[in-house]
Amino acid sequence: MDEAMLRSLTPGVLGVLVRRGADFAAAEDAVQDALVEALRVWPDDPPREPKAWLVTVAWRRFLDVARADAARRRREDLVDEEPAPGPVPDTDDTLRLYFLCAHPSLTPSSAVALTLRAVGGLTTRQIARAYLVPEATMAQRISRAKRTVTGVRFDRPGDVATVLRALYLVFNEGYSGDVDLAAEAIRLTRQLAAVVDHPEVAGLLALMLLHHARRATRTGPDGSLVPLAEQDRRRWDTRLIAEGVEILQAALARDRLGEFQAQAAVAALHADAPTAAATDWVQIVEWYDELVRLTDNPVVRLNRAVAVGEADGPRAGLAALAALDGTLPRHTAAAAYLHERDGDRSTAARLYAEAARRATNLAERDHLTRQAARLNTR
Repeated sequence: MDEAMLRSLTPGVLGVLVRRGADFAAAEDAVQDALVEALRVWPDDPPREPKAWLVTVAWRRFLDVARADAARRRREDLVDEEPAPGPVPDTDDTLRLYFLCAHPSLTPSSAVALTLRAVGGLTTRQIARAYLVPEATMAQRISRAKRTVTGVRFDRPGDVATVLRALYLVFNEGYSGDVDLAAEAIRLTRQLAAVVDHPEVAGLLALMLLHHARRATRTGPDGSLVPLAEQDRRRWDTRLIAEGVEILQAALARDRLGEFQAQAAVAALHADAPTAAATDWVQIVEWYDELVRLTDNPVVRLNRAVAVGEADGPRAGLAALAALDGTLPRHTAAAAYLHERDGDRSTAARLYAEAARRATNLAERDHLTRQAARLNTR
């Protein structure tokens, strides 16, 4: 059973139902039922036309629900005549679904969940497992999101930035349970790049590929975090790096710089360095300057301060860090690192321990605790 192929058909099937007059929420439920039925039936009896099969089953499911729902009798006009099974026009509805799922009235978490359901073809159970929440909680989140977008018309271009932000959030969830969300985000972004000619879409895809290329080296065998400077660069995926750099260069050549392109440029400089010591930190600081200009994001300013510490020395980095809000996530950890670079081991140890207490991620907390212990035992 090729589940990846099944998921790739989902946007097209959903698009057919919506074009036939089904509202988004009912159509999406019907498509999910069809996917479940396909998982049950196809291993023993695969169809000759998988998309047509899914459309037929989903449409019948929609009609059954529409007929049974007395409170929605206005739909009865839709069920007078069922279209005959047969080949389905190869219309790509992916783009429309992306913009529908990333509707600005949705919260980021709801937009991500709806994107994974409607465009990614994942079940509610799979999404819940990936986010480590109860299935009922995720079902409620998706139901609220569908109610929000039901009846919304998209007769003009949507907001690409909202779509990209949702995909970025999916990617940052990484891997958990039986769904690899990082790989799923790359698949969805490739899909979007195929239908949207926009340099920021390319920039996000390049960023994902460049980060994903280092994935195997980010944790040790025991699950502990491995800092970038200590990663085994021989294990980085050079194929993904080459692809990411090529995509990024083509996007930058269009001279329409955006946030994701600038982030990808930073990742490309890290990927290009044969060793941590050979990293071009001066150029990385320049790219962070561009990111500050584009976003004025305090987290970007924090990352820039660390880069300044590498390019111009730890005291310059600490001076840049001192201008920022000390409650920023990872501010204390960055200060600890720069103080250690400056030779102030006791202050660094104290700050590492403080950062560990503030950490919300268990792996990060363990890493910072080990850093504090390392300095205290020397």
